This record gives sequence, structure tokens and C-alpha cells, in this order.
Amino acid sequence: MLNTAALTVTNPLERRRSKRLLVVLPLVVRFQGAQSKAALEHTSTVDVSAHGALMHLATKVVLGQTLTLMNPDNWDERDVCVSRVGSSDGAMTQAGIDFGRPAPEFWPLAAGPQKAFPQS
Repeated sequence: MLNTAALTVTNPLERRRSKRLLVVLPLVVRFQGAQSKAALEHTSTVDVSAHGALMHLATKVVLGQTLTLMNPDNWDERDVCVSRVGSSDGAMTQAGIDFGRPAPEFWPLAAGPQKAFPQS
């Protein structure tokens, strides 16, 4: 069982719409690749929230790009928007994604989405 209380990230300088949890969860990312070919990438999260996630991708992405996330634990799919792009080690792109509207049920957390992501 995941202890979400120990994983909550809080930084008073960052104003978040929902709490972030440092948790590694598997993801499959679908996007339009070069030359309009659809591509898949298997990755995992760095942290998650009701509004999105932070993940590392081998594929380069740009701000505003639309991706489709698939959660292999529950087969849920959501279109997301890339809201942050950074570099972590030169080989991988750090990408922050946004659901557009809260989707805490996308993450299969043992405590359940309401306990993991309480209303602020």
C-alpha cells in the first residue's frame, strides 16, 4: 500500500492547483512523431497530481504539444498538453503535462484519488 502522506511535495514558493506526489508510475505516451508517423514511448512519472504529471521522455516535445497518455494499470487514456519542457541529463527531456481539467482517477493510488489529492 502506498503511503501518500510521506510522498507529498510542498514548496511554499510554488503555487499549485493540486498537491504533487513523488511516485513512479508506468505510462505509455502516444504522439505524432517526425514525418507525421504516430509513435509510442514507454516511460514513468517522476511526480503526479490531479492536474498532471512530470515525466522523462526520450522523444523531444515542445510546449503546447498534445500527447495521449495511457495508464497501463487501468487502460485509461487521456489527451494532455505539454506545459513544461526541461532537460535532465541531455539524453532525456523532462516534460510536465497538464490534463486541462483535474483527473485524479487516472492515477491508480492505493489511498484513492480523494485522499491522495485533497481539495486545497
